[in-house]
Amino acid sequence: MRLQEGIHPVNSEDFLRVVQVWEASVRATHLFLAETDIHFFKPLVYDALSHITELASVRDEKGQVVGFIGVVEDKVEMLFIHPQWRGQGIGRRLLEHAIRALGSTKVDVNEQNQQAVGFYQRMGFKVEGRSELDSSGRPLPLLHMQLAT
Repeated sequence: MRLQEGIHPVNSEDFLRVVQVWEASVRATHLFLAETDIHFFKPLVYDALSHITELASVRDEKGQVVGFIGVVEDKVEMLFIHPQWRGQGIGRRLLEHAIRALGSTKVDVNEQNQQAVGFYQRMGFKVEGRSELDSSGRPLPLLHMQLAT
């Protein structure tokens, strides 16, 4: 399988697939989450998609979403790549699109997700702060990162 060129919008018809990508990615990278956490977040992710201002994707040659990014104002709210497609530059492509085309300069990252922290650092983001709890009040510390100028 190959990737389509470019960045593609995400439509409501894509939401089920986007949540599948989210879940597969989380299971591969968020090893600190319990099964109950995944079940808690999954419907919240689906519901949040319609409120994300900018949703963009990379798709395979059949048009299936394999990675996506969600941006609200200047903040990356979500960036997930299906584990079968990791290591092919999809995250970089989506984040560069968010920075250049959408003006993204901020992201919150789970502190325990060191792969993601390292990715954002390689992309020029620096830790500006930390919260003990995530946005749902769970004890999942977040690092608040900002694009270095």
